[in-house]
Amino acid sequence: MGKLLAVLYGVLSYVVFFGSFLYAVAFLEGLPVPKTIDSGPAGPLVPSLLIDTALLGVFAIQHSVMARPAFKAWWTKMVPTQVERSTYVLLASLALALLLWQWRPAPSLVWSLTGPAALVLTVLSYVGWLVVLTSTFLINHFDLFGLRQVFAYASGRETPPADFRTPLFYRVVRHPLYLGFIIAFWAAPVMSVGHLFFAAGATAYILIAIQFEEHDLVAHFGDTYRTYQKRVSMILPWIPSSKA
Repeated sequence: MGKLLAVLYGVLSYVVFFGSFLYAVAFLEGLPVPKTIDSGPAGPLVPSLLIDTALLGVFAIQHSVMARPAFKAWWTKMVPTQVERSTYVLLASLALALLLWQWRPAPSLVWSLTGPAALVLTVLSYVGWLVVLTSTFLINHFDLFGLRQVFAYASGRETPPADFRTPLFYRVVRHPLYLGFIIAFWAAPVMSVGHLFFAAGATAYILIAIQFEEHDLVAHFGDTYRTYQKRVSMILPWIPSSKA
């Protein structure tokens, strides 16, 4: 029964993640969903931005703190190891859902493009989302989102430790998943103040989070990752690695 519950919990967490991810795409792309980044009545600018800052902060703190090894070591004293990743994914998805639900629009336009320029940016934004999703599969999508762990537990197998690989995008930049997000956030043919604030805040969080992630990767993989840092740039393929 415990194994079945673990699998059901893992699958539920994954469904919540995938639903929130797809809604986030629609939210930022202005697709026909109940609420987008610019929909709804706009309140006073400063209070709106303060609320949006708090929402971004909740997501950033949850997403980064729970990913750190020290927190995991403490957390798994209360949460079974086999569902630790699924719990992280579920809470991250709920934090994202809260952000999408409570986001305060600031629809004043920063720029609005039409014609070929708008088409290019729209296509580029979807390329960014595709890079994000593809990057997860390149490194092990089902491990990243907790399904591998719960199914291994249900079948009585140990989850093998993560190995170090650099397939496709990872040969060009160390963090293609984050690069995909940045492209998707900024490649907007219509950029409102609210969208600009979201893009800037999310990008700032990504750049900070990368530093913690790099530290953890060096601690885990040692010289193998240090060599990788020297050989491949962090996030922009045309900028030499700072570790070189």
